[in-house]
Amino acid sequence: MKRVPREIDLKEVVDIIRKRIWIVLMITVITTIGGAFYSAKTTTLLYQSSTNIIIGADSELMKTLQVIIKNVTVLEKVVKELNLERTPEALASQITVQSLEGSQVVSINVVDTNPELAADIANTTASVFKREIPKIVDFKDVSLLSPAKVNPYPINETQNRTIIISLIFGLAIGIGLAFLLDSFDDTIRPDQDMEDSLGLPLLGKVPKMTKKNIKKKSNHQQAVNVRSETIASK
Repeated sequence: MKRVPREIDLKEVVDIIRKRIWIVLMITVITTIGGAFYSAKTTTLLYQSSTNIIIGADSELMKTLQVIIKNVTVLEKVVKELNLERTPEALASQITVQSLEGSQVVSINVVDTNPELAADIANTTASVFKREIPKIVDFKDVSLLSPAKVNPYPINETQNRTIIISLIFGLAIGIGLAFLLDSFDDTIRPDQDMEDSLGLPLLGKVPKMTKKNIKKKSNHQQAVNVRSETIASK
């Protein structure tokens, strides 16, 4: 028997999802776990730490001094003091130096995969620069303003976003699959399906016969019989 297409209302949508909720939950859990695993394997977390120093120089000399901070002459000593297994050139690529709002305050920012090491590199670079700059350009007006602190929060954190996207994707796939399976379900269901299939209004339905229903009906019938006998005896 061919089923007659009909519009699906909100109640039917909820019923379809509730009927196959296990499919939705299973797919959502699988995609969420997969997203978390993928994010953990493919993302290298980076941490940033910075220290501020004050350089008492004019704008032209300031530019020169900022360049020297990342120079091999300074960074060779930083590598040696921290026993780093990288070249001064590689270390220089991890460091950015900038003047804050055109002031004499200079920020030394370091990015590394280790948050503690990022702070150590920033602080050591500042102290080595302060110690070595008088020997390089005969300039001594450098003072430490604020040391770098360990920042435990990565600057490229994308894991939570990936997990959320995976969860939403899993919900969408699960709900879509639930509706797809429902569209292939040709089982005639009560009430509305009968009316749609036969084109006739439903006048009544036979209740499902269970032991409980049969016992209840038997007790009701006995009560009726007792009442009838009582009335007849009067």
